Amino acid sequence: MDRLSSPARLMIVSDLDHTMVDHHDAENLSLLRFNALWESNYRHDSLLVFSTGRSLTLYKELRKEKPMLTPDITIMSVGTEITYGKSMVPDDGWFEILSQKWDRNIVIEEASKFSELKPQAETEQRPHKISFYVEKEKAQQVTKDLSERLEKRGLDAKIIYSGGIDLDILPQGAGKGQALAYLHKKFKSEGKLPINTLVCGDSGNDAELFSIPDVHGVMVSNAQEELLQWHAQNAKGNPKIIHATERCAAGIIQAISHFNLGPSISPRDVMDFTECQLEHVNPGHEIVKFYLFYERWRRGEVENSESYYASLKVVCHPSGVFIHPSGEELSLHDSIDKLKKCYGDRQGTKYRVWVDRLLPTRISNDAWLVSFDKWESTGEERQCGVVTTLLRSKVADSLSDLLWEHVHQTWLDGYAAKDQNSWML
Repeated sequence: MDRLSSPARLMIVSDLDHTMVDHHDAENLSLLRFNALWESNYRHDSLLVFSTGRSLTLYKELRKEKPMLTPDITIMSVGTEITYGKSMVPDDGWFEILSQKWDRNIVIEEASKFSELKPQAETEQRPHKISFYVEKEKAQQVTKDLSERLEKRGLDAKIIYSGGIDLDILPQGAGKGQALAYLHKKFKSEGKLPINTLVCGDSGNDAELFSIPDVHGVMVSNAQEELLQWHAQNAKGNPKIIHATERCAAGIIQAISHFNLGPSISPRDVMDFTECQLEHVNPGHEIVKFYLFYERWRRGEVENSESYYASLKVVCHPSGVFIHPSGEELSLHDSIDKLKKCYGDRQGTKYRVWVDRLLPTRISNDAWLVSFDKWESTGEERQCGVVTTLLRSKVADSLSDLLWEHVHQTWLDGYAAKDQNSWML
C-alpha cells in the first residue's frame, strides 16, 4: 500500500486460473507477454492485484508451476483474505470485518445436511470460507435451500457457485468485489485512489468485480457460461465491460488497448527493438528489452551477427562491472564476450527469461539504481538471481542512451543454478 506516494496510474485486479493464467498454454506465452508489458511500462507507477479463489497453499503451488509476477496485493480464498507485498502481510482490518455475524460451526452443521455437497480439501477450508463440490444440475436448488437454512439460524452468509462445480460459503460482506471495494475505500482515505482500475475474470466468482463502480472490466474470451449469463442479465449495456476476443492474459492486454489505459504493445511482440519507441521512456523498459534479447540470443532466434554483438557492448559502460551470483567479478565487456559464445545454446528447448519486481530509483540527475528478480527456466527447472543494476545516461536529465555501469547479482534462496556456468548475465 505504501510503495507508491501518489495514486496508481493503473490498478489491474485479475483472477488467476483461466484469466491471468492459461492452463492450455503449455509455453505460457500469453502470461510472459503480459509480464514483459507490466514490468517495462507499469510496475513503477501502477499496482498489480491477484484475486483468486485459491487458498494460500494452492496459490503458492501455482506460483511454482507458472512464470507469475509478484503482485502488490493478493486477494485469496474468494475475497476472504487480503495480503500485501512479497511477504504477504495480512490485512487484519479485513479479517475483523468478516468475523461479524459469522459462525463457521453453524455453516458446517447446516451444510452437512446436504448429501449433494462434497467437502473440498482441508487446505481450502479457511476462517471465512467453507468450500464444497456440487454437481451443476443440483447447484441451484442446494444453494436456495441452504441459504434459507442459514438465514433461519441468523447467519449473514452468501453462497457463490463457480466453475460449474465449486460452491463456496462466505460471510455476506466477503467476496472478490467487496474486497476490491474495501481496497478502494482505503486508497481513497489516503488520497491515493487509482486513476483507473481494470478488473479481469472468467467465472462466476468474478462477477462481483464487475459490479464495483467506475471500474473497467474484461471477461476473457474463454469466460464460462455462468459469467456471461451474469453479464447478459446485469451489465449488457455497460460500455466499460467487454468480452475479449483473446484468451486469458492476452485478453487483458486487449482490454488495456480497448480502454486506452496505457501502452498495450508487449516488448515480447516486438522483434526489432529499434522500432519499440515509448512515449515515456523508463529504465524498466531498457531492462526488459535487454533480457528479451538475451533470451532470443540463447534460443538462436536472432541473427548471429557482429552488429548484434556490438549492440550489446554499446549499452555496457567500458569500465562496467558484473558480479556473478557465485561471487566472481568480471568486466561487463568480458561477460558479453562469454555470452557471444553461447549463441543458440538453448535452441530447441523450453528456455525463457523474465524479470519481476522491477523497481527503479533515481539517485542523481543521470543515474538510476534498478532492483529486480531475473528468472530463467528450462522446462521444469528454474533459477533466479536477485539483481541490483546501476544505469547511467550519457546526457544528464535524460533517459536516452542508458549505459549499464554495474550489475550485482545474488541467488534467490532455493533457486541457485545447478550449473553456475550456465548463468551468463
